Amino acid sequence: MDSSSIELKGSAIEAIDRDGDRVEIRFARAYLIKTMTGSAERTRWWQAGSLVIEDAKVSECPPPGGLVCAGGDLDENIYTYRDMIPIPFESRGHIRCELYFEGTESRLRLTGTAARLTMRDVPKYIEHLRPG
Repeated sequence: MDSSSIELKGSAIEAIDRDGDRVEIRFARAYLIKTMTGSAERTRWWQAGSLVIEDAKVSECPPPGGLVCAGGDLDENIYTYRDMIPIPFESRGHIRCELYFEGTESRLRLTGTAARLTMRDVPKYIEHLRPG
């Protein structure tokens, strides 16, 4: 089975929009790691996308504007995804998101009851990641 995920570290966030109890994290350039079954090699790509969290309760929010992610956690019920988001991703239940950003002490910290990841456009190839 092939797998893909967003690598949070280095991914560029163009905006974090709040609309009532809905938060949308818009990635201008999310770095994707793709792995093919049976291959030791992985590939890096980039693509735009959005992570939307419903019924969001924000406890900490960074300043507005473009940010570069330095890592973070996405909790989905009993699972914790550290420094990555699997693709595809859609879930209901307990959602917790905490993201850190380069060059600032502020972070995004929120909880919600549903989340979904939507990717836009076509992924663009960057490089092969060979085992080292």
